[in-house]
Amino acid sequence: MAAAADKYHVPQWLGTKARRRFHVMAKPAGSACNLDCTYCFYLSKENLPGGPGPGTMKDEVLERFVRQYIEGVTGDEVVFSWQGGEPTLRGLDFYRKVVQLQQKYAKPGQRIENDLQTNGTLLDEEWAQFLKEHRFLVGLSIDGPRELHDRYRVSKRGAPTFDTVFAAARLLQRFGVPFNTLTCVNRFNASRPLDVYRFLRREIGSTYLQFIPIVQARGFERKAPGTHDLSRLPVIGSPRARPDHPDSIVTEWSVDPDAYGRFLCAVWDEWRRRDFGKVLVNFAETLVAQHLGLPSQICVHSETCGKGVALEHDGSVYSCDHYVCPEYRLGNIGSATSLADMVFSPRQVQFGYAKSESLPRHCRACAYLSDCWGECPKNRLLRAPDGEPGVNYLCRGLKRFFAHAVPEAKQIAAQLRGRPVEAQAAIVR
Repeated sequence: MAAAADKYHVPQWLGTKARRRFHVMAKPAGSACNLDCTYCFYLSKENLPGGPGPGTMKDEVLERFVRQYIEGVTGDEVVFSWQGGEPTLRGLDFYRKVVQLQQKYAKPGQRIENDLQTNGTLLDEEWAQFLKEHRFLVGLSIDGPRELHDRYRVSKRGAPTFDTVFAAARLLQRFGVPFNTLTCVNRFNASRPLDVYRFLRREIGSTYLQFIPIVQARGFERKAPGTHDLSRLPVIGSPRARPDHPDSIVTEWSVDPDAYGRFLCAVWDEWRRRDFGKVLVNFAETLVAQHLGLPSQICVHSETCGKGVALEHDGSVYSCDHYVCPEYRLGNIGSATSLADMVFSPRQVQFGYAKSESLPRHCRACAYLSDCWGECPKNRLLRAPDGEPGVNYLCRGLKRFFAHAVPEAKQIAAQLRGRPVEAQAAIVR
């Protein structure tokens, strides 16, 4: 134990206030949501043994969070991310309090930003006016055209939600509220990448597209990531490593690895052919950034993680919003330990470094290691051909994409290096 503690001792420079930058995803309504999306990994948190349980964020917890977050981040920008569940369930009065508290505790010269990830179904003109006035960036969840979106994104009664979400996009546009689209790539819509991409670009008018693969281990509702029986994990490429097998390691709605690779390749090609320099696509943006020598723009392809924590409605802090489980609870902001001290604690530092340090030989020998870094640790559900655990479920698809896109990403990076920073920013934020 002593050796492990020494290894992950927090250096003095990391513990000083002058160096602290981190990000918090706050869950003001907990896991509560007015929809019942089939693939949602967060709805089950309400009934998780030892978890945060049902409830909403009380005023005293909100004020404590705003104060500690602003105090703890010593950079020139603090970004508040409001997520869920569905964060708009808290209503506008809650977010009016948010803005007032941010103004109360803001440091001189410090910029406060807010973003809100929503299914859009509760937005109206009053919401739109507020979001515009207070410069909230909205992330709107939409999975493609009607028949693709409505496959899994349904109401509590199983009714389709496409029309309401589409209307929310139009509302945001009418009021000039900036918004990104977030699309979950699942087993169903992965087979139609161009239909999804062209719909988001041409009909929704999105200029920043985020794509997230749906990968859920069976039993995820009860089992924390990283706690599987390693001897029972399937070998990469075996039948159980696909979602259509009756004894698959993942749920039936999880994206197929090969289909995911084809999806990424098709979207990359369409982006390069039609939208290069005009539209930001999260996985394309980060691949180019990495070949410019910049940090990954998304956490899953960073060498380390751990500086993006989740805050539940009761003030509990967790290592990541995909790790809101008792095993990964760092503490509570109502305790003597501050939010910043939890984020930079030896335990959380160890969590962050484990992303790269736990990679199997199969990954370390891969030509695309520095592009991938094993993707998200929660998706490491397979064993290598030699039996070593820790291979990402999406490995085959990611390799397909990197083999297709990396040569071109290198060319783009080489062209951008000689241009002014402003020109580079057209591709990489």
